[in-house]
Amino acid sequence: MIPDPAQFLRQLFDRAVEVADPMRSLARFLPEKPKGRVLVIGAGKASARMAEAVEAAWGPCDGLVITRYGYARPCQGIEIVEAAHPVPDQAGVDATQRMLQLLQGLTEDDFVLALISGGASALLCAPAEGMTLAEKQQVNAALLASGAPIVAMNTVRKHLSRVKGGQLSAAAYPAKILALMISDVPGDDPAFIGSGPTVGDATTPDDARAILDRWSIPVPPSARAALAHSGVVPPGDPRLSRTQNVIYAAPAQSLAAAADLAAPLAEVRTLGDRIEGEARDVAREQAAMATSLAASLKPGDKPILLLSGGELTVTRTGDGVGGPNAEFCLALALALDGHPQIHAIACDTDGVDGAAEVAGALVSPDTLQTPGAAEALARNDAHGWFAKAGSQVVTGPTLTNVNDFRAILILPPK
Repeated sequence: MIPDPAQFLRQLFDRAVEVADPMRSLARFLPEKPKGRVLVIGAGKASARMAEAVEAAWGPCDGLVITRYGYARPCQGIEIVEAAHPVPDQAGVDATQRMLQLLQGLTEDDFVLALISGGASALLCAPAEGMTLAEKQQVNAALLASGAPIVAMNTVRKHLSRVKGGQLSAAAYPAKILALMISDVPGDDPAFIGSGPTVGDATTPDDARAILDRWSIPVPPSARAALAHSGVVPPGDPRLSRTQNVIYAAPAQSLAAAADLAAPLAEVRTLGDRIEGEARDVAREQAAMATSLAASLKPGDKPILLLSGGELTVTRTGDGVGGPNAEFCLALALALDGHPQIHAIACDTDGVDGAAEVAGALVSPDTLQTPGAAEALARNDAHGWFAKAGSQVVTGPTLTNVNDFRAILILPPK
């Protein structure tokens, strides 16, 4: 029924990405273009594509959007600036400062459209008072290597920033703001999408300190000092009263689209869109589940497909090149040990797994024919190993970001 499992799994991933494309999904969430002054701002890996979709509906607009290098899109009036991700650079700092300047002096008659997607945490960069860019980069790199979940990382980022945690809205007050968001965080809490630049936050500097301590995250003294004067805006602050935050695309929608595509050929079981944890640990759990289900199938039974999303993490201890999706696949392959009935894919829907320009990888019964898998996992070198195995999934910029996509296909015995 499924002659080419790898092709089938890749089609499911492509479908999940397709339905989250802003050019397909954003326009229906736009109001009629206001007649007064309109300013479009934004940040994230999908933000340039979102800006392109806005101008397709509204025509040329004024504004500034910051996206990842290589993710720019042609716009008629909105300026697109590229900057570094996942560790910020000077281009991001300069563009963020210009954005804050654009927001100065707005009145209650002005309208701001904010376009926020995953990646904004690094791209929208305004280090807290007393911190240099180099120190902010040091903190960001330490957070990414810590294994802390995205919500914890973004809590720290907010309190070490002059723009996150509602501070962008505060800078634009009293203008009216509509923030359209693509969610890339488990649970779809707008406060943690791109570190919530337009959303109030109830966390405190003490919460940020506790996260640094719990995950033993090394930060420079200036970061600890900056926590004493955090500018994060609490919920209920009057400066947030004219902001409306709308999540218009989320991981659950993409998983549902993949499930609909697969349903004629497989029994689909969705494990959830908010799975978190160490990539290798989740891989072993799902391998055990898949192996158990494989044993229950008889020749002629319908295949079973396990779908899941969320954001896995990697506690980096080795010197290899890896990312959570590739590490999931490598740990899964090792746990399955060439099981003849099981195939899988795990990819990041933004096309970038970790810091590599690779979306993820495919797993088949033949995957472990390439030697050195266990050693590669120990070194966090999943991308390096899958490159040798010829099983990488490389998409280039997908121009959207609804987090991880995982699919495990369990075929009946022959």
